[in-house]
Amino acid sequence: MGIAIQTVSGAQVLPWLDAVATLRIEVFRDFPYLYDGTLDYERRYLTTYASAADSLFVLALDGDKVVGASTGIPLVDAEPEFQAPFMARQIPLENVFYFGESVLQRHYRGHGLGHLFFDARETFAATLGKPITAFCAVERPDTHPLRPAHYTPLDAFWQQRGYSKQSDMRALYAWQDIGEPHTTDKSMVFWLKNRGKA
Repeated sequence: MGIAIQTVSGAQVLPWLDAVATLRIEVFRDFPYLYDGTLDYERRYLTTYASAADSLFVLALDGDKVVGASTGIPLVDAEPEFQAPFMARQIPLENVFYFGESVLQRHYRGHGLGHLFFDARETFAATLGKPITAFCAVERPDTHPLRPAHYTPLDAFWQQRGYSKQSDMRALYAWQDIGEPHTTDKSMVFWLKNRGKA
């Protein structure tokens, strides 16, 4: 497809913040996130990554256009909402590299970029000596009125990558859904992969 992959870390992510923010707003409007995002909020959220020396952006570029992005950050640098479930389980935060998101424009899906995003982040986590990689995903009821008829969750893909769903590890994170007048808390369930000693 002529896609180039570029990785940037720490303050190097700064020039890419608006492009990744715009992509997040576009992709996360779809089910299950239904996110009614704003560029101002996205800039504030992504500043966490720019401020962390060992953060990671994996960028998929079609020419000079960002068509996909995948992010990661040491859990010690992540927002408190994402740290709390690990602290409750007494998992040391310094052992964990947290995956923020993978977003890809629809036209570019189905060509292996999802696997590449995971490979790049897991390799980066290993270089930092982080034996655990983790992410969380929103859970919506099967009866949600905006659930597409043929929607398929990504659970099988994540399991194929070696991740295990941790139903007892959840974060509450607030955003505004499409069509809602204000933000509401969403339940996010964690998925973990433990490679042992890095």
